[in-house]
Amino acid sequence: MIDLEAARARVLEGCAALAPVRVPLAGAAGLVLAESVVSDQFLPPFANTAVDGYAVRAADVAGATADRPVRLAVIETIAAGAAADRPVGPGEAMRIMTGAPIPAGADAVVMVEDTDAAAHGEQVEIRRAVSAGDAVRPAGDDVRPGAVLFGPGDVLSPAHLGVLASLGRTDVLAHPRPRVGVISTGDELVEGPVALLPGQIRDSNRITLLALVEAAGAIGVDLGLVRDDEDLIRAAFVAAAAGCDAIISSGGVSMGEFDFVKRVLDEVGRMNWMQVAIRPAKPLAFGTIDGTPVFGLPGNPVSSMVSFELFARPGLRRLAGHGDARLVRPTVRATTAEPLRRGPDGKTHFVRVVADNVEGRYVVRSAGGQGSHQLAVMAAADALVVLPDGDGVPAGADVQVLLLG
Repeated sequence: MIDLEAARARVLEGCAALAPVRVPLAGAAGLVLAESVVSDQFLPPFANTAVDGYAVRAADVAGATADRPVRLAVIETIAAGAAADRPVGPGEAMRIMTGAPIPAGADAVVMVEDTDAAAHGEQVEIRRAVSAGDAVRPAGDDVRPGAVLFGPGDVLSPAHLGVLASLGRTDVLAHPRPRVGVISTGDELVEGPVALLPGQIRDSNRITLLALVEAAGAIGVDLGLVRDDEDLIRAAFVAAAAGCDAIISSGGVSMGEFDFVKRVLDEVGRMNWMQVAIRPAKPLAFGTIDGTPVFGLPGNPVSSMVSFELFARPGLRRLAGHGDARLVRPTVRATTAEPLRRGPDGKTHFVRVVADNVEGRYVVRSAGGQGSHQLAVMAAADALVVLPDGDGVPAGADVQVLLLG
């Protein structure tokens, strides 16, 4: 057997970041940036007001209070997107809306709540003194020309995209989302509400893995269900390698198993067939077809999902350009609410649990049966407890937990 980290290292070695492409901002959230972004302008581009109110000369209202207001002549109204026609002079004010440019002559803004324009015609009463700069957002207050804002390896968040849009950018150079083909093979598999013949089961892995691919930020490509025919399987994998950035299949990866998929992959690809020291998900195949990574995951549904989390998700992360391509799910420490028993077998066990946050500390309990076929238990779980080799842990033990929710 091979240990978990060594198996994952083999996977990551075979997954190189996809070449960067120009991506419209609207589709770039979550992508990894592949260029430096340097500002060529001021943000905001002009001094503007942070509030609705009146643009004034601070010296004109220096002594204003609620009891002794200062009355100024209102000479103009400035809406957002407009500019004043003239400067503010002594004893004058301009009504101004949030985001509108500060007019020449003014150096502060009085919030509308601190004024009274009612019954004063073309004048306003200022009921609070302000200092120069109050409620004024200077040009370049956020970004100045020459500032290096982002660089290669940064993950583009909505805020990143907002900054880029503010600079007038419409696209960005980034690593694209990997297109990941998911295929199911086997004469025993059927789809939909058809009656099952003896020995048949419904294919659940493909829909599950496609959803996991999408949740990982990649693009799932449904390659369908292929019968146990070497020519059909060969054609499906070769076509997938030409049209996708990665391929995921499930089943047929146990050592020594007579399987059409294994035979075909050994013929058209360069594969590693591994037995990883974990439970579930011990069997794993990984390799390439013409440079396209291929993940051969176990066939049991829970094993398939756990194997995806431990190997395929980090591999897809590397393809997407992430420098840190280890486990993507957050890991925390938690306390067991009940004993989690196991037997020594030389493997690390991943136990399906439900995790509750109790006063800032996670407390975990078993989600139910731990069989690799028990998909309903996996659906109830939102975390995996990492149990080292041994007899397990008692209630109240401190354990490492991989959060799935």
